[in-house]
Amino acid sequence: MKILKRILLGFLSVLGGLVVLLVGSVAFDYAIGGERIDKFTNTIIPGISGGPAVKVYIARPQGAKPYPTVIMIHEFFGLNESIIGKADALAAEGYLVIAPDTFRGSTTAWIPRAIYQVITNKAEQVNADLDSVFLWLETQPDVDKNRIGIVGFCYGGRTSLNYSLHNNKIATSVVFYGSPITDPLILKNLPGPLLGIFGGADQSISVDSVHAFDEALTQAGVQHDITIYPNQPHAFVQDMQGIRSGGAQAAAWEQMLKFLNSNLKNSGSSRNGKSVNFEPDFDWKYYVMLTYEHAFGSASHMH
Repeated sequence: MKILKRILLGFLSVLGGLVVLLVGSVAFDYAIGGERIDKFTNTIIPGISGGPAVKVYIARPQGAKPYPTVIMIHEFFGLNESIIGKADALAAEGYLVIAPDTFRGSTTAWIPRAIYQVITNKAEQVNADLDSVFLWLETQPDVDKNRIGIVGFCYGGRTSLNYSLHNNKIATSVVFYGSPITDPLILKNLPGPLLGIFGGADQSISVDSVHAFDEALTQAGVQHDITIYPNQPHAFVQDMQGIRSGGAQAAAWEQMLKFLNSNLKNSGSSRNGKSVNFEPDFDWKYYVMLTYEHAFGSASHMH
């Protein structure tokens, strides 16, 4: 019995030490990265209804104004060079692209802090900040306010889906491997067409859940295209260097461009959904599996 108690005490001590180490690492990353977000933003948008200002990166295209516009939402690491590169590349295709910092000044490459960022920035808060961004866009002379879409990656994919349900002025939505919603009664309120891109080897989003998402969208009567790229892990569309190297990354990016070309650039909004009081639960299973995949799985090399 004494030996068992010692083993249990030792296990608890190790576990407690790991918890302290993780908490300390998050605090340390925060302390050294306080000004990090400023490298990735070039504009500050005033908050609405007394809310805080939102830092954003804006990439503007050439050509005739007003521009079709895309709100681009970052992964759970926060706004970083990968998203900036994608924003610039999409702007070169003729879109005004705005990439907001939805974590209010926080960005990281450290997975524990990435999870902390998601936990401490609730969907309601994120939607409120995106409302500030959207309302500002509607006042800009170079923005076509009837052609504002949203694109998001990972955490940003689910955020894009949530915001499209919150704001029925969104013309179209693109979800890159975001945790799906499978209730057609909720999805029927999506205001415009949706493109969903997922990896067949994603350990955080099962193929079955993607199929359920596809079927729910069909039942809801939402125009959509859901594609599963075989053998691809979570977050397989990494950065523009990876996209330009070809393969599944390039194919997925090109699929998005074709979708936006048909449903945003060359088409007026056909919005008919209604905003809903949707309060998503925090998907613990998704983020646990996501952490495992980034740390130990096939996506551990990714940005």
